[in-house]
Amino acid sequence: MLDFAIFAVTFLLALVGAVLYLYPASRQAAGIPGITPTEEKDGNLPDIVNSGSLHEFLVNLHERYGPVVSFWFGRRLVVSLGTVDVLKQHINPNKTSDPFETMLKSLLRYQSGDGSVSENHMRKKLYENGVTNSLQSNFALLLKLSEELLDKWLSYPETQHVPLSQHMLGFAMKSVTQVVMGSTFEDDQEVIHFQKNHGTVWSEIGKGFLDGSLDKSTTRKKQYEDALIQLESILKKIIKERKEKNFSQHIFIDSLVQGNLNDQQVLEDSMIFSLAGCIITAKLCTWAICFLTTSEEVQKKLYEEIDQVFGKGPITPEKIEQLRYCRQVLCETVRTAKLTPVSACLQDIEGKIDEFIIPRETLVLYALGVVLQDPSTWPSPHKFAYMVTTVLLTILVKRLHLLPVEGQVIETKYELVTSSREEAWITISKRY
Repeated sequence: MLDFAIFAVTFLLALVGAVLYLYPASRQAAGIPGITPTEEKDGNLPDIVNSGSLHEFLVNLHERYGPVVSFWFGRRLVVSLGTVDVLKQHINPNKTSDPFETMLKSLLRYQSGDGSVSENHMRKKLYENGVTNSLQSNFALLLKLSEELLDKWLSYPETQHVPLSQHMLGFAMKSVTQVVMGSTFEDDQEVIHFQKNHGTVWSEIGKGFLDGSLDKSTTRKKQYEDALIQLESILKKIIKERKEKNFSQHIFIDSLVQGNLNDQQVLEDSMIFSLAGCIITAKLCTWAICFLTTSEEVQKKLYEEIDQVFGKGPITPEKIEQLRYCRQVLCETVRTAKLTPVSACLQDIEGKIDEFIIPRETLVLYALGVVLQDPSTWPSPHKFAYMVTTVLLTILVKRLHLLPVEGQVIETKYELVTSSREEAWITISKRY
C-alpha cells in the first residue's frame, strides 16, 4: 500500500492479465446487464481492441447498460462499476491491501506483502511517513531540478518547439530516483541507464503479459528479464549501503529499511514505488502543462496565486500548501486527462451492488475514467506527484508563459497511465 498507489489506481489490461493468470475462470452471468462473449476463447477482447482501449470500451458499455455492467475476458466474468454511488457500495474502507500494489507485484512475480491486517496497517503508515519525510528532506532538490529545467527552457529561442513529454519524463526520472534511491542518481548516466531499464520493464507489464507476446518472443523476454535484474541489482546495492552507513539526506528507501520489513519486502516495495512513481509524476506534469497552454485565463490565475503566496520570497513546503488554486488545477488535470482510467480488484466473497449479486472471484473494475466524466467528482492527486508537479509549476509559471503549438492536436493513449500518442510540443515566452 504505497502512498502513491492511492492515487495510482491504474491497471487497465495489465491488471486483467494478472488476474487471468492467477485465478480460475467463471461462466456465471449473475444477471448483471451487459454483453455476451463475442468469441468463446477470448470473450469480449475483440470488442475492446476495436474500441481502441479498455477505457473507451467501458465508456460505451456504461452508456448503453447503466452504472453496473458485465462483459467477458476470455471465460472470466468481469463487472464494471461506473458511478460514484455504486463505487461507494463496493469499496471497503477497512481494507488495507491496495489492488495496484497487489497486481503489479503479481505481474513482476513478487510474493511478499500478504500479511495480517495489523501488519498491513503498519506498512501503510510506514509508507505514508516515508513519502512525507523524503519529500521534506529533499525539497531543496526538487527546487534545484525545477530551476535547472527552467534555465534550460530560458536558453531556447521563443519560437523553438519544446518536446514536453520527453522533458517531463527526464525531469520525473531525476526527481524520483534521487528522492527514492539517493545520491547515486546525481549522475546523469545513472539516470539514463535506469530510464532505459525502467522503460523496458514498464512497457512489457502493459502489453506482454496480457497477450502472451512476451513469452512468444525470446528476444523480448530476455530484454525484459535482463532489465528487471539490473533494476533489482541497483536497488539491492542501495539498500545494502543505506543499512551499513548513515546519510544526512533521508530518502524513501530509508523509511523501508528502518521499518520492520525483511530485505525482500524492501526490494519489492521500492521497486514498485520507483516504477510507478516515475511514470505517474511524468504524466501528471505533462498533462498539467498541456492544459495550461490551452487556457490563458487559468494560467493567468495560477500566476496571480503564485505571486500572491510567494512574492519575491523563497518557495517553501509550508507555502506550497497554500496554493489552493494550483491543487484545483491538478485535480482538474487528473479528471480531464483521465490519468488513471481504471482500477481493479478481485471479489473475495459474494457481494451485492444495488440489486445485483457479484459472485465470488469475479474481477471487478472501477471505471474511474467513466466516473471522472462527471465534473463534480475527481480523485485527490497522490502526495508525491502532487508535490513534485506543484514545485515545477511554481518555478515555471513565475517566469514563463506556456504556449501551445499552433495546429497541434494531441491524441490520447489510454494505457497503464494515460499519455499522448505522439510527442506533445509547446513553446514558451518570458514573463520578464
